[in-house]
Amino acid sequence: MINSEDFIKRLQKVIDYYNESASSFAEKIGVQRSSISHILSGRNKPSLDFILKILNTYPEINLYWLFNGKGDFFGEAQNKSVITEKQKEDLFSTNYKESEKKKVSPPIQDFAEKGKTIERIVIFYSDGTFKNFNN
Repeated sequence: MINSEDFIKRLQKVIDYYNESASSFAEKIGVQRSSISHILSGRNKPSLDFILKILNTYPEINLYWLFNGKGDFFGEAQNKSVITEKQKEDLFSTNYKESEKKKVSPPIQDFAEKGKTIERIVIFYSDGTFKNFNN
């Protein structure tokens, strides 16, 4: 079960890190402003849907850290450091030169059964984080 007081501190840390107001944060993750207000005040506990909306908007945040406070804000993938805007841009940039793109061999689609296509792949890591890849 989530410790509400500790979750509020982590949520506030996320909001502050991204330089958002509660209102702009609510808009970005797709919830009503009152939802953020009620959670921050301790009136309501966060739902799983609320947490997933945060992670869908900010996939670099460590789920395990957000959910129960264990681990690091960005997890092991970021070498336990706060990343800069430039580093974020580099990490999530899709503007690679053709020569820099690596080909997957064999193509993932080769693993699908005949007549079926792969819809989604989820990779779970030992630290409680995961990556979700949609086709």
